[in-house]
Amino acid sequence: MELTDEFIEKENKAIAQEYKELLRISYQTLSDSDKKMIRKAFDVAVDAHKEQRRKSGEAYIFHPIAVAKIVASQIGLGATSIAAALMHDVVEDTDVTVEDIERMFNPKVAQLVAGLTKIAQVKKDMNISMQAENFRKMLLTLNDDVRVIIIKIADRLHNMQTMDSMAEYKQVKIASETLYIYAPLAHRLGLYNIKNELEDLGLKYTEPNVYKDIVSKIKETKEQQDAYIQEISEVLKSSLDAEGIDYIIKGRPKSVYSIRRKMKAQNVGFDEVYDKFALRIVYKSNPHDEKFLAWKIYSIVTDHYRPSPSRLRDWISSPKSTGYEALHITVMGPKGRWVEIQVRSERMDEIAEKGYAAHYKYKQGGGNEESGLDIWLNLLKEALENSETNAVDFVEDFKMNLYAKEIFVFTPKGEIKSLPKGATSLDFAFSIHSEIGVRTRGTRVNGRLVPLNYELKSGDQVEIITSPNQKPTTHWLEYVTTSRAKNKIRNVLNENTKKTAEEGKELLTRKLRHLKITMSESVVNELVNFFKLKTSLDLFYRVGIGAIENQQLKDYAAQKSNSFINFFKNRIKKSDKPIAEEDLHRQVLTSNYDMLVFGPEHDKLDYKLSTCCNPIPGDEVFGFVTINEGIKVHKKDCPNAITLQSNYAYRIMSAKWIDSTQQEFKAILNITGMDTLGLTNQITKVISNNMHVNIQSISLNGEAGIFNGQIAVIVQNNTILKKLMENIRKIDGVDKVTRVYH
Repeated sequence: MELTDEFIEKENKAIAQEYKELLRISYQTLSDSDKKMIRKAFDVAVDAHKEQRRKSGEAYIFHPIAVAKIVASQIGLGATSIAAALMHDVVEDTDVTVEDIERMFNPKVAQLVAGLTKIAQVKKDMNISMQAENFRKMLLTLNDDVRVIIIKIADRLHNMQTMDSMAEYKQVKIASETLYIYAPLAHRLGLYNIKNELEDLGLKYTEPNVYKDIVSKIKETKEQQDAYIQEISEVLKSSLDAEGIDYIIKGRPKSVYSIRRKMKAQNVGFDEVYDKFALRIVYKSNPHDEKFLAWKIYSIVTDHYRPSPSRLRDWISSPKSTGYEALHITVMGPKGRWVEIQVRSERMDEIAEKGYAAHYKYKQGGGNEESGLDIWLNLLKEALENSETNAVDFVEDFKMNLYAKEIFVFTPKGEIKSLPKGATSLDFAFSIHSEIGVRTRGTRVNGRLVPLNYELKSGDQVEIITSPNQKPTTHWLEYVTTSRAKNKIRNVLNENTKKTAEEGKELLTRKLRHLKITMSESVVNELVNFFKLKTSLDLFYRVGIGAIENQQLKDYAAQKSNSFINFFKNRIKKSDKPIAEEDLHRQVLTSNYDMLVFGPEHDKLDYKLSTCCNPIPGDEVFGFVTINEGIKVHKKDCPNAITLQSNYAYRIMSAKWIDSTQQEFKAILNITGMDTLGLTNQITKVISNNMHVNIQSISLNGEAGIFNGQIAVIVQNNTILKKLMENIRKIDGVDKVTRVYH
């Protein structure tokens, strides 16, 4: 592009125009000192980026101004954030330092720019688990200031809006990352409009044909929709006016992405998605009458249209933890179509559109009550500070807790706690306090004793029974769904493992001394290989719990002292030698070992074998969900595995080969006895020690010293089941073991 004087003059005028527009649309009231600061930030940015141009050819400065405009009008943050948004790329792209910015402005602006620079630099440093690790580092900036994340979301929104001139592969990568990370984040911060736009733009680049198709169909049906909305509005207007309510009614089409999600989830075409729009009634009210007016409007709406009782959502009495407040009523409209009507006051509407920024505007008396944001940030920090979780797991946990719908449960004193849908009674214990979670012995829901993995429902009242002697076991990880509980359990289990490993190391040193072997790094490495383990920690831990016996250590010593002769002896004696577990596995891989199953439930799904590593039956494999070709199966050591698992962890499915001829049967056992300490542990130990038995589900209750439980096991035949029942009967404290037939 030729940069003539005339062109540059025109461009400078456009830049000045954009700047004026930025000040005009700011949602917060800007004082003179605010305007001065913004002007100064604008000058710094113009100067810093003067040589730079974007891929489209336009001056780079248009990008930071656009980001600042989003921050100012769509999100509604104040002057500090607007200044930081204008300078968000300055430190990364030019010689200006964070110290310079602090000197020119103030520590707060500098802190925000430093946070944004940190995020930008993360990408360059990472090669493995890039997206996930990038995300985790990004969230760590929350410890500085949540506004860093908000400005970053605005930056991503503008990049998504201006991606047309990029290479296609880059568009797909950035769009996938947006759907994976930024849209959920915007949702969690209550920025619903931005979330919708990010999702729609994400779809536009990841599935362009689907996107175009839905957009054109929305345009085609717009006239009908408008007429339908008009019809309902006319009916409601007369009644609302008669009651003297000050309101506006607007139709809100569903986002392209949410229509696509519905089509996918319900496996229907565009025409069969009914609620493609919602009606919103936004009313004026003083804080005192807000709730009263919302229910008055509810009463008027339901006078005219029959509501669906199962789809009434009252987020005014119990706001979502994102701060969202509204009353959602689904009614049967004209022509027998369900319509969602959202009732919100102007304040609620603003909070829904602008997220947490609007909260600050409406907080009265300095806002000493802890808002949902602060609670959320504290939980997030706790998860971030736990370095045990790898980044991919962390992102998956975090996303699960993001997208989860919420439930509201009560403490014994009647306080309300919000938890993600699917949370268990043990999750609830950890949500109160980590120490309570760790010491949980039992849980009561609505006065009835329930298992620790009992899934809670809205309205449940939960009581936790603790014991100072209680300790988490590995099974607990299966009982919880929230990342907070998982992280805490992992931490405690790791501490126990380390402690046992330290004792094991001392014990091993003594045992080796008896065998005239001095402990050294090379000896430890040899032992790790000899026992087919992965790390020295595994080795020490196994010695600590007594899983490695003296005879095995003697075998190692004998092999070490005369490994060359041993090698030949082994070759001669091979026929007498017991078959190693690995060889046994190989023998079992018959021609029937031909069926691939996926996920924890062992689902049988359609798949293709990938050509990059050509897996064969018996290989360790995983499934990768592709965009166009369904599930592709790769070997775990495939050259592409690391890239796929790091960048697209959310598309990975566990998979394994099974013998298609081998049938398995489910049997349910009832067990009763005296509730002694560790009885549950003993029972699960006995079952899991039996190679041919899998526990499908387990429900154990103890009350007033009596223990009763039900266990569903998967076995291959009756002989194995009888043997298992016999072993359980031998456990101290067990009274009866019977099989349930139904």
